[in-house]
Amino acid sequence: MKNRKIKVLVVDDSALIRSVMKEIINREKDMECVGAAPDPLVAREMIKALNPDVLTLDVEMPRMDGLDFLERLMRLRPMPVLMVSTLTERGSDITFRALELGAVDFIAKPISDIARGMEEYAIEITDKIRATAQARVNKSAAPRKIEEKFSASVILPSISRKYSSTEKLIIIGASTGGTEAIKEVLTKLPADSPAVLVAQHMPEHFTKSFADRLNTMCKIAVKEAEHNERILPGHAYIAPGHSHLLIKRSGANYMTKLDQGVLVNRHRPSVDVLFRSAANIAGANALGIILTGMGKDGMQGMLEMKRAGSYTIAQDEASCVVFGMPKEAIAAGGVSEVLPLQSIARRTLEYLESTGSKSSRI
Repeated sequence: MKNRKIKVLVVDDSALIRSVMKEIINREKDMECVGAAPDPLVAREMIKALNPDVLTLDVEMPRMDGLDFLERLMRLRPMPVLMVSTLTERGSDITFRALELGAVDFIAKPISDIARGMEEYAIEITDKIRATAQARVNKSAAPRKIEEKFSASVILPSISRKYSSTEKLIIIGASTGGTEAIKEVLTKLPADSPAVLVAQHMPEHFTKSFADRLNTMCKIAVKEAEHNERILPGHAYIAPGHSHLLIKRSGANYMTKLDQGVLVNRHRPSVDVLFRSAANIAGANALGIILTGMGKDGMQGMLEMKRAGSYTIAQDEASCVVFGMPKEAIAAGGVSEVLPLQSIARRTLEYLESTGSKSSRI
């Protein structure tokens, strides 16, 4: 797709949404909307005729449910799919099921006043279309210098300190394709695992549903992180979509801190912020994991973790949906070991045991 435009087919029952999506896509030099279908049945014929590179698919539609269509599509003609979801409990549940079925990523559907914030929405959706188009294809650019105003420095400084606790922490960052990758890691952790903190690029209306869903699947307790709560072994804390997640100390205890400051690397929560916080507060007692995702968020933070004595793991290219964030972290020199997704949980526990963690092996 380097020398041609990304062909996008929009599937949505709303004529207004189809029109808006078409306008947003066609403004970009590297993509074009080749068609817009009101339902999956029309979309099926348009896919055959237009051979799109990316499909944007509404979650809830008439004539055929979005999930039913996606399941059939992935069985008969697998292709990159970006889900467009409503900000409802039902919408989020269906979205996570869609990701399990093979959708690459999702974006929230514009609500109420569609003109408000459309420029920001246009940037977000076109970025996600680009990431979806290159799913499982390594086309990331070389590491770039991070401008200070967009770096983790706007949220907290990088510091050097002594660590007064030996309690271990597992720190995870992910973006595109991350929901399934995070699930793969967390479901393999035992109930007595060290505490886990996760920054996944996700809208705020979805992070609680994501945490609740994981909580039904994992041996550890999974929840959306709250401000100023004690970080406990056997628990995983998912950064809420409206805040950066940081670690602080209260005596010998690790505590959570939520910060609604500016976007870092165009994200909140930012992986760089969480990783830097772990480097500052936990140092060698933290283990960092960077999973599939588009862009470079987490690159600098993982390097800082490694320099602070943390062991760091990156997901390998073959198992990534998008080998962007791990590639950037590896190229920057911030990664101790590169592993396929299915090996990360086991290796994490083996390493932590070897350095004094009480967690049992899988």
